[in-house]
Amino acid sequence: QVQLVESGGGSVQHGGSLRLSCATPPWTGGVFCMGWFRQAPGKEREGVAAIDTGPGRPYYTDSVKGRFTISLNNPKNTVYLQMNSLKPDDHAMYYCAAEPDYCYSGSWSRADEYRYWGQGTQVTVSS
Repeated sequence: QVQLVESGGGSVQHGGSLRLSCATPPWTGGVFCMGWFRQAPGKEREGVAAIDTGPGRPYYTDSVKGRFTISLNNPKNTVYLQMNSLKPDDHAMYYCAAEPDYCYSGSWSRADEYRYWGQGTQVTVSS
């Protein structure tokens, strides 16, 4: 079992920034695709960004390109999501997810591709 623990959520105003962190077990024994997802009330879970621990190239959904950055800190086994220029549309519960495989362009944003999930951290953006 892989336990993921998110932190860093909070409340910010439109245009503000937050950095989410996801602490994971050591990335030994293979590569992991690490993803960030979000789910707003009444909406489906949406893939926001992903990167594999290869490390591979990052992937982003169009609505966050240029504003969000996903990164890895290998010695600390941590995945970050730096979120800048936040908008009210970014208001959601954010989840960290992991799948023991590389990330692929055709599937990284599908929630059913990930085996392990964190409990989520809330991001609130006020206008």
